[in-house]
Amino acid sequence: MMAYLSPKFSFTPSPICTLSYKTSILLHNSAFGIRKPHSHKFLVSNSVNVGGGVRDMERPALNRARASPKLSEEEKLAISQLPPKMTNRCKALMKLIICFSAENGSVPRMLAAWVRSTKPQRADWLAVLKELERLNHFLYFEISEYALTEESFEANIRDYTKIIHGYAKQDKLGEAERALEAMKSHGLMCDQVTLTALVHMYSKAGNLKMAEDTFEEMKLLGVLLDKRSYGSIVMAYIRAGKLTSAESSLQEMDARQIYAPREVYKALLRAYSMLGDSQGSQRVFDAIQVAGIIPDAKVCGLLINAYVASGKTREARIAFENMRKSDLEPNDKCTALVLAAYEMENRLKEALDLLIELERDNVMLGKESSSLLVQWFRRLGVVEEVEHVLKDFASR
Repeated sequence: MMAYLSPKFSFTPSPICTLSYKTSILLHNSAFGIRKPHSHKFLVSNSVNVGGGVRDMERPALNRARASPKLSEEEKLAISQLPPKMTNRCKALMKLIICFSAENGSVPRMLAAWVRSTKPQRADWLAVLKELERLNHFLYFEISEYALTEESFEANIRDYTKIIHGYAKQDKLGEAERALEAMKSHGLMCDQVTLTALVHMYSKAGNLKMAEDTFEEMKLLGVLLDKRSYGSIVMAYIRAGKLTSAESSLQEMDARQIYAPREVYKALLRAYSMLGDSQGSQRVFDAIQVAGIIPDAKVCGLLINAYVASGKTREARIAFENMRKSDLEPNDKCTALVLAAYEMENRLKEALDLLIELERDNVMLGKESSSLLVQWFRRLGVVEEVEHVLKDFASR
């Protein structure tokens, strides 16, 4: 029987999804090549289990798994919890998978025997894969790859896209690219869903060039660009530190009336804030509101941090007051930042006045704010006084 190849090396594919691929080479060497019937016969028995719908024409591995009395309690429990509506042929394979041991067999042989004995249809493959995915089974991807090579599975582009996306979620870039090459070798053209998954994959992996190339390919092919594809390329720019390019992409989205998710705006704002770029932070903060997203205390805190980090203490205090005027209760981080701004200007009286106002509004000091005050008063030589004040605040 032809060996089931599952190469561990990865390709670096061209992002342009055309049909000019050397199909024959990939079909023979890739783990995704279509399988042809084997020339020799398996050892079979003459009995047929008609009621169960599964013929007892199986390799010894199948019969051995069914008849084995040494099932562990975990295996017995897993078998008992298989979906009641699952067909007998699917249950037969699930039992083999549950009892599978690399020391006593191989996945390709097990699946080949099951295919020959039960003649599964696409619905059977899908039922098994669905259950494996639900169980988060460690053989899910290997069995998915094998299924793609079987004619009975009738693989389509969505099947390839799903496994590419699954590998990408686990940061297995090489395996995802191998699945992409296999998809191309079968003459399947990349569509909007596949290309978006690729942009997201390369963005997450920090491969800006491939993310850019794939995104440009989407534009050239006239593929629909949505907030997911745009959001992925924006995140790729942010991860690469190209914040201006990220901001330009967001502006391009606005022009098309496509608004990125809140997390994308927040990621860009955080990047500007950590750099102490108050102007960039303010631009993104304004863009958030234009997009119809209501800022919360965390978003406001990032803007305040940018002003404090850049030494613009007055603007930091104004941003803090604007937040309070908008009926947003400041969190501990925001309070600590504005206290830091007061400390930088040595404005102790104003800081204490603010604390009194916050107390009236039932805003209690948190760990970070309290720690900053203790350090400030320690430098002033009045540690005991501030500790007394903080205890008084806590008692109220």
